[in-house]
This record gives sequence, C-alpha cells and structure tokens, in this order.
Amino acid sequence: MKFTPSWLRDHLDTKASLEAIVERLTAIGLEVEGVEDRAAALAPFVIARVLTAEPHPNADRLRVLKVDLGAGDGIQVVCGAPNARAGLVGVFAPPGTHIPGTAVDLAVGTIRGVESHGMMLSEREMGLSDEHEGIVDLAPDAPVGTPYAAWAELGDPVIDVAVTPNRPDCLGVRGIARDLAAAGLGSLRPLDGTPVDARGPEAPRVVIDAPDLCPAFALRLVEGVANGPSPDWLQRRLIAIGLRPINRLVDVTNYVTYDTARPLHVFDADRVSGDLTVRRAVDGETVEALDGRTYALDGGACVIADATGVESIAGIMGGEASGCTEATSRVLVEAALWDPGNIARTGRALSINSDARHRFERGVDPADTLAGLERATSMILELCGGTAGPIRLAGEIPDGSRTIALPPTEVARLSGVGVPSERQAEILEQLGFTVDTSASPWRVATPSWRPDVEGKADLVEEVVRIVGIDDVAPAPLPRATAVAPKVLTSRQQRVATARRALAAQGMVEAVTWSFVGHQDAVRFGGGDPSLRLANPIAEALSDMRPSLLPGLVRAVTRNVNRGFGDLALFEVGQVFAGDEPSDQTTQAAGVRQGRRRLSARARHWSHDGRAVDAFDAKADLLAALAAIGGPADRAEVTRDAPAHYHPGRSGTLRLGSNVLGHFGELHPGLLAEMDAPERVVAFELTLEAVPEARRKATKKPALDASDLMPVRRDFAFVVTEETDAKAITRAARSARRDVVADVTVFDVYRGAGVPDGHKSVAVEATLQPTQRTLTERDIDAVSEAIVSAVAKATGARLRA
Repeated sequence: MKFTPSWLRDHLDTKASLEAIVERLTAIGLEVEGVEDRAAALAPFVIARVLTAEPHPNADRLRVLKVDLGAGDGIQVVCGAPNARAGLVGVFAPPGTHIPGTAVDLAVGTIRGVESHGMMLSEREMGLSDEHEGIVDLAPDAPVGTPYAAWAELGDPVIDVAVTPNRPDCLGVRGIARDLAAAGLGSLRPLDGTPVDARGPEAPRVVIDAPDLCPAFALRLVEGVANGPSPDWLQRRLIAIGLRPINRLVDVTNYVTYDTARPLHVFDADRVSGDLTVRRAVDGETVEALDGRTYALDGGACVIADATGVESIAGIMGGEASGCTEATSRVLVEAALWDPGNIARTGRALSINSDARHRFERGVDPADTLAGLERATSMILELCGGTAGPIRLAGEIPDGSRTIALPPTEVARLSGVGVPSERQAEILEQLGFTVDTSASPWRVATPSWRPDVEGKADLVEEVVRIVGIDDVAPAPLPRATAVAPKVLTSRQQRVATARRALAAQGMVEAVTWSFVGHQDAVRFGGGDPSLRLANPIAEALSDMRPSLLPGLVRAVTRNVNRGFGDLALFEVGQVFAGDEPSDQTTQAAGVRQGRRRLSARARHWSHDGRAVDAFDAKADLLAALAAIGGPADRAEVTRDAPAHYHPGRSGTLRLGSNVLGHFGELHPGLLAEMDAPERVVAFELTLEAVPEARRKATKKPALDASDLMPVRRDFAFVVTEETDAKAITRAARSARRDVVADVTVFDVYRGAGVPDGHKSVAVEATLQPTQRTLTERDIDAVSEAIVSAVAKATGARLRA
C-alpha cells in the first residue's frame, strides 16, 4: 500500500515529520517497507524552452535544438523525439546527470557528427511513467530555469506499507490515518458526507441472480460529463503510487480505491444494452477485459452482464466493450459487495491481480458502499461536470458489526501491560469501536470495516499495539524445576534420525516437489485419478507423488546431464497412495548412480571406487532402519519388489507380512523412458511401517557370554534355482537353537557337478557351546540335525 504524506494529511490533521510517521506506523503493526524520495533523483533536471529546432545535417529523424535555461543560453542538444519543435517547454538534463528511467549517466556526446550538450527528457526517462513517444511537453507558461521536481511538486516522498491480510481497512489512506490518530499522531479529519444533488434520470434496473455472490449492488447514472485528462494534482498522486493516469472517470475510481479502500467501476452508459444482471458465468463464456486480454470463464465466476453478454468480471476487472473513453458523456458508476472467497478463486483461476480483487478478496467495508458511491459521484461532478441521478440499490447491505464482551482487566491479564481503563476506551473509540463502559463487562461494538475482530483477545491486541509493544516490561521465563518432557513426536524423531543416518552413509539430502508428472506417477505405482491436481502449476507437476523416487531420479538425470556424476541422493518426505489422510505416509528414499567413492567428490589413484549395485541400496536401507530403532537384524528379504525395480536385482524387506521397504536396481526400461542414466540403484523405507522399538529396561542384565571356544562348520547344499538362501539359513538356525549361534552364506556356485536348474549354496554355521566343550560326537550330531532340517524345509541335499 503506497501513499504520500500530503495525501495522508487530507485525512490526518498532523504536523508530524516523515520520520515520526514512519516510526509510528511500524510500531503499531503497519510495517514500512520503504520510503522513496523521487525529488532527489530528479533534482538536476530543469524546465527549458526550445528556441530553435533545425533538421540534423546527417540524419532525417534527428533535430538540432537550441535550448534556453532561462538566461538565453542557446545550449545545443540533438533530439530524436517526434514532437521536438521550436517553442516547446520541456525538461532538460545537463551532462553529468544520471537518467533514472534508463540508468544512464549522461555525458557530452557526438551524434552523427554534431555535438549534444544534454538531453530533453520523456516521462519514461525520468521514471514517471511508461510514456516515451515524445519528450515532456509542459504548459507554455511553465517557469523556464526552475527545477522540474519543485515545479511539479514531486518533493512528496512515497511511503510503502506492508498490509497484512487481516487489515483490509488499511488498504486505503483513511484506514492508515485512523490508526495513526489513535496512536496520538494527530486527529482524524471527518469525511464530507453531503449527498450530491440527484436531479438526473435513474440508472438501468439491476437484477441479482446470484445473491450468495453479490449481496448488494448500487448503481448511479451521471449524464453530460466531459471526460479527458485528469488535473495535475490527481495525476501526480496516481503516478506517485505507481498507477498510470487514463482519464478523469477511470482515475476517480482508482483514486477512491486507494483513498478509502472502496473499489468502484464505471461503465460507458451508451455502450450498455438494457438492464444489468449479476449472475454466474456460463461455462466457456468469454470477455475481453480492460487489460486487452480475452478470458474464458467457468461456471464459478461471477459476472455483470447486459442484454448482449458479459460486461465485467465482477469485483476483478471491467470489460473493454463498456469501458469509458474520452468520448464518454453518460457514465454508470457502480459500487457493489462481492463474496471474498469467490473473488479469490476466480482471480486465481484467471491469473488476474487487480487492485479491486486485492481488496474484495480481503473484505471491504459494507457500510461504505453508498457513501463511497457518493464520494466518487461528487468528484466526477467536480472534475467532469454533468448531472447525477438517484442511486439504484439492488439487494441489501449486510450489517458487518458484532458486539463483544470485554472486561477492562483483560488487557493486563492477556498482555501484561497495565493500561488505564479510560485509555483503553479512548483507543478503541478512536479506532472506530463503540464502547459501552456502563455495562459490566464492557460491551464493545466493532466497526463495519474491521471483519478481523471476533473476540476479546482481538480487542486486547488493538489496545496493546496502539499503546506500543515497547511498553511491555521484560520478564524472565520461569525456571524449569523438572526434566522437560519430550517435545518431538515419534514421527519427527524418526525423520530427523533417518536424515542423519543417510547423511552418515555419504549421501546428500535433496528436496524435490511433492508433485510429479502423470506418467512418472504411473511408472512408480501411482496414477490414481483422485491424486491428480485440478489446477497444476505445470504439466510435469500434475499428480501427487506416490514415491520419492521419481523426483530423485529426475534430480540424478539433471546432474548427470550437467557433468556431475557418481551421485548419492536421499530425501525424507510425504508420499500419497490415495486422497484419504490414512493414505499419506512418510518415506525415506535414496538413489545412487555411477561409482561408489570414499566421499561425494573423492577421486584418488589409490581408490577409484566401484560401480554401485543393489547391495549398496540394501546397506543404505538397513542403516536407516537400524537408526530409527527398526528390527534390522530380524527383517527378511523377499523377491517381490515393485515393478519399477529390476526383477532379478531387487528385493522387499519384510517383518513377517509387514512390508518395511524395497531396494535394488531400478528397471532399465523405466530408466530409458525417463532418459535417466543406465544404472541407478535405489531404496524406499516407509517409516510408519516400522514398529516402535520396545522400551529398554532401565537396568541392564548381567552379560551372559560363554567362555568356551566356538566351532565353525561349512555345508554346501544343492537346491533349485527358486529356493531362497534365506530359507536355508532359517532352517539351519532352527535345527539346534541351543548350540547354533549363527548361519551365514559365503558362496553360491553354478556349473560342473551341479544339475541344470540348481545351484550350490555354501553356508557357515557357528556352534557356540555354553556348558562344556563340544566333542566330535556332539559336533556330528549337530551337523546331522542341520542337514536334516535344511533338507526337510527346502528339499536340499549335501553337495558331494
């Protein structure tokens, strides 16, 4: 929200300096983002008169000017502006000055063989507007030799305030003045509420077919207006806040929008056919708006239409067909109320950001509907002349006020600031609240322009921010007398722990979009229609991600394409299997590509690394699982990995029937479809699927370790290709649990001596006695039990 101090003083009777205003605004919650002093940038420029304008001897489109700065100087300037002529009064920039609009430092130059000792400026070159068709053409009586900034009254700095969404009243200068008055920086000037003399004909009839989108619609006809350029004071104010003056009628609506936060619209009455109807748009209906673009509307948009079609996108932007031009002599002035939610949805759908939308989607003052229309009509009559008709009101203006019970003691209780009750009531009344101090507790009626105030805590906030946060006395926090309880949830702890564990594996954390393209979603087990976005920001981000891997694979591809290989990336984030809350889970996933090195960028003659494989992904998965307290030692690996993995180089990690995650090489066909590197290994771990670790005993049991030497025996079993090595080790362990401490696989052989369709799996069994040293007979008995158990479980036989 931008405004100038002189504009502010139209509403606030104050002698405060600019510095005091800026400081107080920030103190009461209206943060000042910047103050722009345009006069400083324009200080070197002076008003000058063109004495002569001769054709350039070496260029058809250039002229050689003699310019007078007030002393008959006759300074030579080469100019290419089409309106350069003798007698023109414009703005001159001498050599050595900085041109703000083009960021050029001016110097004496030679143009086509003719020296130029300065420059005649356009509005764009001075940074005042986008106008650059010619140099500035001032009134003939403009004082030559006078600094332009002083003559044009551009010494008024521009204050830029950041207005939070809950303060729509401060999107107008009057709302800001009201807050400053309550803060003791002056007094609020009353608005002129005198209605205009309505002697003209009545406006066309208005029919509201969508009362839920438009509670009230006020319209007035003004005839006999003379439209044209606005007076200098109005143009200067609009230019100061970044608006381009158009004509008197349009400039009045823009001025009232910023002056009192009351958006308005004007229609050329001669370009409107019949009565006006406020209705929902028809799907596919189009309108050419005032920005020159044609918009296709859907059934959710609210429009203002006449007998020929849509004339305006309600509360957002008017239509070109009924826009006011300099030929307009009859004008319809509209002030309406619109549903904020509908305005926001329509504005987002059409990608239109207008001043009207910015205010209507936050909520405008309903009680100012008719008063705002009266003020705009008064300005139109003053600037354009004409005769105004009566206001035609369709619908009913709602009462936006509410009454809140406020005990005076509540300020001290909630804020710790001691404010006398008389001062509390004074502050609230200066902010527009009505306070009944005779009631107990007080009865406070909110003003119609404050829809954000809903309870007594909001009233306390109003008092405290005006008194000033600086007056809140510092107080130490109470010292905790006990151990603080756990703050993080189990899920939050697991996420943090998994991140640390994967970083310790030498991987780098990546953060990717929560959306993926539809084809990527299908490739990784998704594609549910309920997870497609209704309004995606890009076609490649159309679906909620079913896995973290699509984003990580795309990240690997981008890095490899730019010459960064040997990657190890991981991410911990949300994935989506459906549109129910229970379908959203937290996943830790990672990918590796290229060679596994000692560190992310390590290259050394003594260690060139090796190509990554499925076992690297398995190690990463087990490291993350163990770090979050999962049963890494008891989890089993099965072959039923999802389809996006290589069918022979992948696995699923299970705990019984519970799937914890997957690992392995990604399917070559999938990588080819994604234009990814040829070999990428990956893993996925679902954190919610990992059971909570059992609470450890506060006292550790005594160490129960055997002091007898273990015995190791090797067995080679011939089994079918389909038999998992896990089945062999599980059966061997179960043969004699009192003696068999561990069974591991150390070799798999296929070839001579092994039938086709079979393999030889060699395992090492560790026998750990606890009572006495095992004899040869004891060892043979355990060995026979192992062979028998494995043969029974898998049909294996010992390899000869």
